[in-house]
Amino acid sequence: MLSSLARAATRRPLTVILLWVLFLLLGFGLGTGVFGRLSDNVPEVPGTESERAAQYLDRTDPTGESITGVVEGLAVSTPALRDQVERAVADVRDIAGVAAVPDPYTTRGLTAEDGRALIVPVTLQGGLDDDAEEHAVDAAADRIRQIDAPEVHVSGGPLLGTQLGERAQEDVKNAELISLPVVLALLLVVFGGLRAAALPLVIAVSGIAGAFLALFGFSQVTDISVYAIQVTTMLGLGLAVDYALLMLVRFREERRHTEDVVEAVHRTVAAAGRTVLFSGLTVAVSLTGLLVFPSVFLRSMGLAVAAVVVVDMLAAVTLLPALLTKFGGKIAPAKARPEGEEGRFFARVARFAARRRLAVLATVVPALLVLALPVTGMKIEIGDATQLPTSTEARQLYDTVDAHFPPGTGVSPVTVVLEPGTDAATADRIRALSPTAHARELPGGATVVELQPSGRVDGKEATDLAKEVREVRGDAPVQVTGPAARLVDFRAMLSERAPWAAVTVLAGIFVLLFAFTGSVLIPLRTILTTLLSLGAALGVVVWVFQDGHLAGALGAEGLGALSLTAPPLIVAIAFGLAMDYELFILARMREARRATGDDQEAVVTGLRRSGRVVTCAALLLAVVFGAFMTGGFSPILQIGLGLTLAVLIDATVVRMLLVPATMTLLGSRAWWAPKPLRRVHRRIGLSEETAPRARATTSV
Repeated sequence: MLSSLARAATRRPLTVILLWVLFLLLGFGLGTGVFGRLSDNVPEVPGTESERAAQYLDRTDPTGESITGVVEGLAVSTPALRDQVERAVADVRDIAGVAAVPDPYTTRGLTAEDGRALIVPVTLQGGLDDDAEEHAVDAAADRIRQIDAPEVHVSGGPLLGTQLGERAQEDVKNAELISLPVVLALLLVVFGGLRAAALPLVIAVSGIAGAFLALFGFSQVTDISVYAIQVTTMLGLGLAVDYALLMLVRFREERRHTEDVVEAVHRTVAAAGRTVLFSGLTVAVSLTGLLVFPSVFLRSMGLAVAAVVVVDMLAAVTLLPALLTKFGGKIAPAKARPEGEEGRFFARVARFAARRRLAVLATVVPALLVLALPVTGMKIEIGDATQLPTSTEARQLYDTVDAHFPPGTGVSPVTVVLEPGTDAATADRIRALSPTAHARELPGGATVVELQPSGRVDGKEATDLAKEVREVRGDAPVQVTGPAARLVDFRAMLSERAPWAAVTVLAGIFVLLFAFTGSVLIPLRTILTTLLSLGAALGVVVWVFQDGHLAGALGAEGLGALSLTAPPLIVAIAFGLAMDYELFILARMREARRATGDDQEAVVTGLRRSGRVVTCAALLLAVVFGAFMTGGFSPILQIGLGLTLAVLIDATVVRMLLVPATMTLLGSRAWWAPKPLRRVHRRIGLSEETAPRARATTSV
């Protein structure tokens, strides 16, 4: 397959390039439409009680979602400001699609006790189509913002999703503006020439276009989270640079042995292309673990990120060979160095780790376990506006309410649906759980009871209240929904499905690594060392963002918990990325072992030849992930820090120390497999070998 792709790319390079140009235009044209289709409904899990109750309310409740306005001034009771607010409230009530707007001056709890702020809640009618809801929200928000006061902020409900989508688009643009020039500068240092340095960026731009197009496609059939834009774009950009870097380094090596550019391209695809193929497959397999979860968010993220990985992989083995065919003749071959000089530093590190293998294991493994310790106390929550940068309107609204109103003001209630047939005693016990319980009748005879929790929307008080309702109801036809109930159901879903996800991913990775190496011990060793680096990275994320250590240095706060989006995405993506570097190194070790038959020297040679590529790739990925951490959105900061640490720890401590130490400890046994499996591998395994180099004098 790879040989066919290489031949097609070298025979018709202009056709291949043109097809990719059309793909880019489609991605940056049609694909960017996803920014208007993003959702902030992350914790929805189809089939759970909270989701069934929410769907029931959507069908039967005459009132729909709501948005909230906050007005802050020196004294909101001044006649001039009160007149403006009352006129704004009257105008908003007349907007089509608005169900109710209470008077903040006469409704208890809507005017702050210090007299310096008031809340204007706007409830929409139920059953509105998307266009009618969008018109009502925009019109109501615009009218409230016309109030002449020192501070006026509007957010919440469907407006929050729009604001988050706009913020995501801005963060992606800023991250690209920061990362692309820095990546280009680093590539210039690596390759010493603009042509070679620019080619990975072309592949990276293809990855970004693929991210947009994949997300837009999935948005037609399912909700796409606001988090998806940053995550898929950062991964698409980073992996594209990784794969292009590996291919270009190999191409320049091949150019040392032949002047025939086409021959060099074929040999590059035959060797490094297979590594890219396996690397892309391992990342994709790592993401299949997300498909085990019934969560729409996790499944859509898994599919979208896997699609981006495939785009990057295809660009590296089709577009890049076509570009090299046209322009590779002007890229300087890698400089020939005296025997023993190339990769001398990495060879020394490998020899040190091999000689001191027991000391390395006794030092590195406990150190990584200590870093991973905070994971044992990890908590996840949906989060609130404190996750957003202080410059966002939603965060400013939250801060204003927090400064002027009692704790818990504006927190979404635990919503209880009492279906017809619920006995009065059960209903009374449920109402007694909150002193501020509010009940209303629905068409069809059902009753909705809203219980206001203290504390945060998904804090312990709120989740305990949701659990308590479920205990009190017994066998009565009662369902609980709201953010707290959804979080309870999401946590239960993670606990139930996580073991199955782990088994799926580990089995898939084991099979791929066996197909790549022909060994059963190398996959086991790789999985164990990767879990160490992953645990260490996640532990630091918990220590920073949950416990609050050094969070301020990243422009964040200690929130007492991680965003529920961060841990599963960090684990799935970082596990796949770690396989990248493992495959880069194993490919070179395999080549050296086949050439010399010396297991010990193959370990050193493998690190010597791959260490520079792995280090550069990790540094470039860290730059990309770091650029996405400039946006200030806490879930993305958590994911960005987790992936950055996972990549750096894995590419340095694990791959440079643990890999040579464990491979040397295993010796020739590292490549062992039972005879039946060896026969299977001879049949299905893909070789990394290339044909003998032929001297050629023609250049293209």
